[in-house]
Amino acid sequence: MYTYEHSVQLDPNKCTGCTTCLRRCPTEAIRIHDGRAVINQERCIDCGECIRVCPHNAKKAVCSKLDSMERFKWKIALPAPSLYGQFENLEDVDYVLDGLLKIGFDDVFEVSKAAELVSAYTRQYLKTDGIKLPVISSACPVVVRLIGLRFPSLNEHVMRMLPPMEVAARLARERAKVKHPELKDEDIGVCFISPCPAKASYVKNGFADYKSQVDEVVSISDIYFLLINEMKQDVEPLALSESGMIGIGWASSGGESTAVFNEGYLAADGIENVNRVLDQIENGNIPPLKFIELNACTGGCVGGAMTMQNPFIAKARLHSLKRYLPVSQNFLSKEEKRYIPDEYFFNDLPEYKPISRLSDSMAESMRMMADIQKLRKALPGIDCGSCGAPTCRAFAEDVIKGLADVKDCILCKNLWSENE
Repeated sequence: MYTYEHSVQLDPNKCTGCTTCLRRCPTEAIRIHDGRAVINQERCIDCGECIRVCPHNAKKAVCSKLDSMERFKWKIALPAPSLYGQFENLEDVDYVLDGLLKIGFDDVFEVSKAAELVSAYTRQYLKTDGIKLPVISSACPVVVRLIGLRFPSLNEHVMRMLPPMEVAARLARERAKVKHPELKDEDIGVCFISPCPAKASYVKNGFADYKSQVDEVVSISDIYFLLINEMKQDVEPLALSESGMIGIGWASSGGESTAVFNEGYLAADGIENVNRVLDQIENGNIPPLKFIELNACTGGCVGGAMTMQNPFIAKARLHSLKRYLPVSQNFLSKEEKRYIPDEYFFNDLPEYKPISRLSDSMAESMRMMADIQKLRKALPGIDCGSCGAPTCRAFAEDVIKGLADVKDCILCKNLWSENE
């Protein structure tokens, strides 16, 4: 049986069972049992919301350490555009890229460069006849997993284009082989410097039939101080940057949308807002749009749980940085504009079992739903969390599924005898 490997984990020694994470989890994946939080792995989407809100730092992101790249002969860094927003008074991204070489990488390939290529091909994609509108970006792995779990009817709206991280990894490998033909595939290691744990999960698990081209994922927070020590402003850095305003704009919410050069778009960030937008799309309660960009983190990727800086400060820094850049350094030729190469697409979305499904049997699901509604009406409806579930509705479902006892509700002693 296939097991999804997550990158958000709980440290039970730090957890006090305070219910803060319980109330904020967008998929109700957390319960409190025996005074400690428990994460339901089937429901978890690695959004990192529990990491952000936990007052005791009991949730943590799990990813690789930099020394895991030592096994490769040729080490390539893929810096996320959000990395540039972490540094104060940064006027030239070359200081960051040069710093990555100084801490041990042999080459650097900007994810923002790949983002500009993806933006160009997205503009082509939106002109294609027969696509299902609105098109939902597949760049955020949290959103793709959330759609599979809670909104499977929207799968056909998801754009089947690989995210910039994957495009950058492929292009970086190709460049390494051209420059160093003596290198074998196993000699080349690609490391993505990530703002969020969901990217690490994406790399660990692959994507349906697609295997990631990235070998390791290292957090921005782990590499930040190493870079600070090497980024000396009094030394002229190597000229390495190959991206412009469009690519770096992907770090913030709205950056991907504005790059499609189309007015019929919507950009939303923050997991609660993403849930609302997806719900409106599913219900048809949304104005006619061509493109929808959704970011699980507040502010976009700059708000990831593995970053260092306040997302709004990082966003302001990126805004200042972009003023000195060209619009883009990556344009498609006439030949490239004719069609989108196959290597920019993935074939299938991962198959997830919708979390709202109670049983594989329709008759059994209907019976369970009736029992849940009956029990829900008997509960106090104050969603206090004392039972260990986020809401009375979730508690009722847990009871009917046999995952909880009605006696766990301390306000419903009168129900004990009735349900025994």
